[in-house]
Amino acid sequence: MADLIVPELITGFTVYGVPQVQYAVDGVSGQDFTSAVTCAAFKESVAVETVCTGYSEVVKARQKKVDELGEVLACLARANAKFDSSPKTGDKVTVDNASWVKDVCVKYGVEITWDGNKISYGNMQKATTNVQYAIDREDNDLEQDMVTLQSYISKRDNAYSTASKVVKKTLNAGSTTIGNMGR
Repeated sequence: MADLIVPELITGFTVYGVPQVQYAVDGVSGQDFTSAVTCAAFKESVAVETVCTGYSEVVKARQKKVDELGEVLACLARANAKFDSSPKTGDKVTVDNASWVKDVCVKYGVEITWDGNKISYGNMQKATTNVQYAIDREDNDLEQDMVTLQSYISKRDNAYSTASKVVKKTLNAGSTTIGNMGR
């Protein structure tokens, strides 16, 4: 926040020989210190809020990916259950929703070898491993994104709190000054 506030010397204006300053926040001049700090705090809060919103979208997208890959894994598990008790590598079964499963795998770069809408037992094992690996990788990234998002939410809350405290102190100081004038 301090890097948003720049003091500017008021040319030709002194009080008892002390040069006076005004402040610029993000290039906007002519603010007193309290206004500058308040404005900077709210600008920082809004900037962090924007980052929070962006990270929130990333988390949602990752969660959607994990959910879709989980559905693919479920389709593969249902297809795997169709094999007899001791399948051979070349035995094939039909995968329910095969076109959707193919689309999701292509979308997320998960390699699966097909024979039309069927998949062989050997390819089923590879596909299951590939999908599970993709889910695990996304889960790890999702956890990291959640930690980052929580950090940004904390920064945002602190920035809003700081801005609110400055505004409250300014109002209290003004009230006290006005109260003292009446005495």
